[in-house]
Amino acid sequence: MAAADDPSHVDHPLLSPSFIERRLYQIRLAGAARDADTLVCLPTGLGKTTVSLLVTAERLHEIGGKALFLAPTKPLVQQHADFYREALTIPDDEIVVFTGDVRPDDRAALWEDARIVIATPQVVENDLIGNRISLRDVTHLTFDECHRGTGDYAYVYIAERYHADAEHPLVTGMSASPGGDEESILEVCENLGLSEVEVMTEEDADVDEYTYDTEVEWERIDLPDEILAIRDALNDVIKDRLEKLKSLGVTNTTSPDVSQKQLNGMRAELQKLINNDKSEGYKGMSTHAEVMKLRRAVELVETQSVESVRRYFERQRNAARSSGASKASQRLVSEPKVREAMRKAESFDELHPKFSRTRILLAQTLGIEGGQRVIVFTESRDTAEALTDFLSASFDVRRFVGQGDKDGSDGMTQKEQQETLNEFRNGEFEVLVSTSVAEEGLDVPEVDLVLFFEPVPTAIRSIQRKGRTGRQAEGRVVVLMAEDTRDEAYFWISRRREKEMESELRDLKGVADEVEAELDDSQKGLDAFGGASGESGESGGAAPPNGADASANGEATDAASTTGANGQSGLTEFSATDAELARAEDDANRGDDGDDGGDGDDGDEPLDTEPEGTVATAGRDDDVVEIVVDQRELDSSIAKDLSTRDGVETRLETLAVGDYVLSDRVAVERKSVSDFLDTLTGGDRSLFEQVGDLSRAYARPLLILEGEGLYEERNIHPGAIRGALASLAVDFDVSVLQTRDEADTAELLLTVASREQTERDRSVSVHGGKSTKTLTEQQEYVVSSIADIGPVTARNLLEAFGTVEAVMTAREDDLLEVSGIGAVTAERIRDVVGSDYE
Repeated sequence: MAAADDPSHVDHPLLSPSFIERRLYQIRLAGAARDADTLVCLPTGLGKTTVSLLVTAERLHEIGGKALFLAPTKPLVQQHADFYREALTIPDDEIVVFTGDVRPDDRAALWEDARIVIATPQVVENDLIGNRISLRDVTHLTFDECHRGTGDYAYVYIAERYHADAEHPLVTGMSASPGGDEESILEVCENLGLSEVEVMTEEDADVDEYTYDTEVEWERIDLPDEILAIRDALNDVIKDRLEKLKSLGVTNTTSPDVSQKQLNGMRAELQKLINNDKSEGYKGMSTHAEVMKLRRAVELVETQSVESVRRYFERQRNAARSSGASKASQRLVSEPKVREAMRKAESFDELHPKFSRTRILLAQTLGIEGGQRVIVFTESRDTAEALTDFLSASFDVRRFVGQGDKDGSDGMTQKEQQETLNEFRNGEFEVLVSTSVAEEGLDVPEVDLVLFFEPVPTAIRSIQRKGRTGRQAEGRVVVLMAEDTRDEAYFWISRRREKEMESELRDLKGVADEVEAELDDSQKGLDAFGGASGESGESGGAAPPNGADASANGEATDAASTTGANGQSGLTEFSATDAELARAEDDANRGDDGDDGGDGDDGDEPLDTEPEGTVATAGRDDDVVEIVVDQRELDSSIAKDLSTRDGVETRLETLAVGDYVLSDRVAVERKSVSDFLDTLTGGDRSLFEQVGDLSRAYARPLLILEGEGLYEERNIHPGAIRGALASLAVDFDVSVLQTRDEADTAELLLTVASREQTERDRSVSVHGGKSTKTLTEQQEYVVSSIADIGPVTARNLLEAFGTVEAVMTAREDDLLEVSGIGAVTAERIRDVVGSDYE
């Protein structure tokens, strides 16, 4: 990476000539990251991506293979891809983008020919679980914004797979803010397999010449009496609900300013009551849910806008009207003081003072001071939309929000996001109003002002936002803070955490060697679980699956081994013999009248016909157990867990029936205890439809009930639960197995798959499909969708009126005569059916 003809730029065989400016601190960081798995800490806007690019170029030139660059959002992925294509001499078609917009089959094909893949982590995680790609040839893996590498975030799983699978692994983690304390930083390093830490701050001489001061101003805003009245009405209800929780002994406070930590403590105490089968625990949990909803409303009216709380109330009203509405939602919208607050919010037609101050600050920056660009950040998408509408009367404004929204608010596609950023860079408009999607790493151009509509309590996000200004010239940051509200609390939290992080980074820089030593020690400790050679001299292998026994000489036991390490019988001791299995299958094939009802010699298929609609047949090595996983099961940790096991191959499919396929005859539907009980109480028959489809498609259907408290979790008569279980076993011929948790489910799936594929030498095939609804079922479905009235009421309506058409045209008075239809439901039906479409 030495300079050649142009000493002001970096020269390298894979770098575009005179493209990368030669900055000494970047060269030094890249040199360190090239030699070890390294966490690179560098202030926002100073070229962390360039550091990774230099390492990637060197690795591809020296070793070959391919590079993988992970970034948390689609716009960020596209930005990095554009930069890499400009900066490298590698053909553009060999630098590919992987996001959810690219079909899985296309990703598998692109991966083979790519030299650099830039992707969102969730996509790569899914492709690894589904065995669509291999990390074996990846010689450099970059985790951008690596502070996300905690908990269940996809970075953690990918790092584990990479260090296990890659032939020549090297990891670079990049962040301007790796964590709020040393423990957090160490956690990120350990999760991602980083052993070295390189930190540069703005105080370093090499960095200082590329940074400018960023002035942060805190502006206090007084709220008008009308807004305070809305807030006070809601706080009165919060106080009342906290009184109820106090009477249960789960809290000592009734202050509306209760902290989230205190609320979490209350929830934990309520859970204890539920675990002890105390009915007041369930009532308390519902009251707790009310408090959480009310606190959100107070936060919106105090710190955001009246418009945002109006929209929030509207969503709560809609939720309370739905058939599956919680009692907490219903009580909330019927509470007189909440209704009073709603009316006050609806009648408030003045500007929230934060809106007025925002307009003044923009006029000063863009008008009086001759600025060109401003970014306004807000926590709420509702506020972002309202601000965009409000400011557009005076300025050229665009909003910048994410793609999805659970409450139904319109988002932006990746293409729209990219177009908006390009237009902002090109000066086509002057104000960008953004939610958190623009916080991390996006190369937003220099701006004259970053305006925080509210303080940000998380140091990481605050630093990311302030990084949008002060890169090439002095910048200004203004934070609006509503007086005597949660804004003030967030202000102090933000100040404290930022100071802690700045101090932590300085301390981390000073004790990098000690941190690296601590990382080395902690990672060496993992060797104890890695199958090191024992005293007997036997060579150890990979660690056994969770819960597996180990033999006396330290070797992992096989799933089908006869005897466990503790002398107890192994799995095969509890399985039927071949003769017993053959006799059982013969009996099943003969049926009650003794006739042979099977199509084949072994009686493994359903008695009617061979299942149609084969989707895929998975091939496997003789010593590999394969498990096919439905895409929708990726929300759990089960597939991820199984995909890391030696001798296990997972494959993702969109299964027509079932959640897991373990052989040509065994498929599994997984339900949590809560989901199963919902089936019994909510009138939802989907479980029995799913199980029916499963039993028609596979000879050995299984239902796994996951979790504990089947008879204790809800106030449901045990007889009803037993009746449902009996129906599943007798009417549908489905075996019902219960597991404690996801880890236990993973072990059970592996056990069944191993028995099927290893002991019985059965192949894995996916077949079957959802059954078509009968005409009656379709009619019930159409009517039940009207105003979310549910299947039972739908049947009553159809029995009363005879046809779907008659139900639709029925008068309100006639509807009231039907069992289960009250005045509210009848009015809602007529409103849905008879109102004009807008």
